[in-house]
Amino acid sequence: MTRRLRIALCQIDPVVGDIAGNRAKIIAARAEAAKGGADLAVFCELVICGYPPEDLVARAAFQRDCRNAVEALAKATADGGPALIVGSPWKEGEALYNAALLLDAGEIKAVRRKVRLPNYGVFDEPRRFTPGPDYPDPTPFRGANLGLMICEDMWLEGAGEALARAGADFFIVPHGSPFRVTSLDEREAAARARVKATGLPLMFVNQLAGQDEVVFEGAGFVMDAGGTIRFRAPQFQKGVFLTDWEKRGNGWECVAGPDAPWDRAQAMIYRAVVMGVRDYVEKNRFPGVVIGLSGGVDSALTAAMAVDALGAERVRCVMMPSRYTAQHSLDDAAACAKALGVSYESIPIEPAVEAFGAMLKPVFKGREADVTEENIQSRIRGVILMALSNKFGDMVLTTGNKSEMSVGYATLYGDMNGGYNPLKDLYKTEVYRLCRWRNANHAPDLKGPKGEVIPERIITKAPSAELRANQTDQDSLPPYETLDAILERLVEREMAVRDIIAEGFDAATVKRVEHLLYVAEYKRRQAPPGPKVTRVNFGRDRRYPITNGWRDHG
Repeated sequence: MTRRLRIALCQIDPVVGDIAGNRAKIIAARAEAAKGGADLAVFCELVICGYPPEDLVARAAFQRDCRNAVEALAKATADGGPALIVGSPWKEGEALYNAALLLDAGEIKAVRRKVRLPNYGVFDEPRRFTPGPDYPDPTPFRGANLGLMICEDMWLEGAGEALARAGADFFIVPHGSPFRVTSLDEREAAARARVKATGLPLMFVNQLAGQDEVVFEGAGFVMDAGGTIRFRAPQFQKGVFLTDWEKRGNGWECVAGPDAPWDRAQAMIYRAVVMGVRDYVEKNRFPGVVIGLSGGVDSALTAAMAVDALGAERVRCVMMPSRYTAQHSLDDAAACAKALGVSYESIPIEPAVEAFGAMLKPVFKGREADVTEENIQSRIRGVILMALSNKFGDMVLTTGNKSEMSVGYATLYGDMNGGYNPLKDLYKTEVYRLCRWRNANHAPDLKGPKGEVIPERIITKAPSAELRANQTDQDSLPPYETLDAILERLVEREMAVRDIIAEGFDAATVKRVEHLLYVAEYKRRQAPPGPKVTRVNFGRDRRYPITNGWRDHG
């Protein structure tokens, strides 16, 4: 006789710390799963409190509120509707576990503790959690033995294999797996390793949310016993997605489920950053954002992302021209603002520049103008943007890219001012690619207009900070194609200088870029957060000392 289970893969957007709100979202998703005839609704890792909760989990009151929410949800399952698998911090004696709990028939039926606690990149779970003492046993549920394991336990050999030996029928894996450009392939490879080692199919359930510097894009899936992804939940989209499982002669098999296409390359990067902007602004309760629109490519892309995240009515753009601002910059900024439909105004900075010049003239007597005067202009612009933020409540979006932040080509308390930086983990060459992608593409979750929103001239002209006459970025930096290639090797791959040179890069250029990277650490520590995109971002991924006397001399 064939046995069947209908399991709901629930992609919801928990907010870190909003335990009551997260519980309400779980209840709503369960109700939707019930309408679809689900036997079980599965949620992501630590869905009760949101992921990552960081040091909030150390608070006894926080732990108590999480337990109370779990117990209330357990009681709710007494109505005969779908059972729940939820993730929560779980205190037992002196130990605090990252746990997944099966709630059914009004009770907590099972607690499974995460064994492998990640301590790399953006993760530092051993700081507060205790690893599970043993690999978990299968979890009995209505005729099936569920191989319930949590996130990192899927990625490493051990837990899955132990569950299979103990009689698990298939795996259910709640995740808090952040987005990066390689994440889809990496998750698939890890899941396939467990499936190939055990011969068991697997369900992957991920969080969907922007949380400070990380983005969780959902993209849950079911992999069959042969290692092929059969069913896909969408990226960047909330929902309750039903999967049908049957027990056949060779074991349990998922026979039906969602079949959403997945974006790749620029499409998924763009949508990930937009989600990061939207959730950061919304969850921190800002009415909107304000952006310094210069007529350059970085601020134009930032404005487009902000509009796609929030809508044009919540985006305010400001041109702050100086004596060095070219007419094409004025024209391009205005054209970009018009195409996006945002509020746009011009506030010239020359009166403030002259006032600062007069104030500092006696102190600077006998010294030639240099980068000091350039930075004063940038800092005046920062003051203006922060004044608008203070007066109207909108958060300032910073517009610097990863190439600039890597080598310190940015002004502290000037163009680095702001609450969030959408481009923080995007190299300049990627900025150009995303501009072209956005002009040629759209998606249902983007709130901005279709078509060209970033004028072509903004993309094709030479980039310039316009802080002195006839200035271009390449006066101070190598060509971005070269710079970004070197930086990717230094930052993401952590390659030695001599190995980069051996690949054909100019030795002097590589050594100069390496030096600039290290001496700019103090700036990066003071930069606003921004969404992680690459394998290694400037934030929790890469933790280098500010005071550092070591250099790789090749």
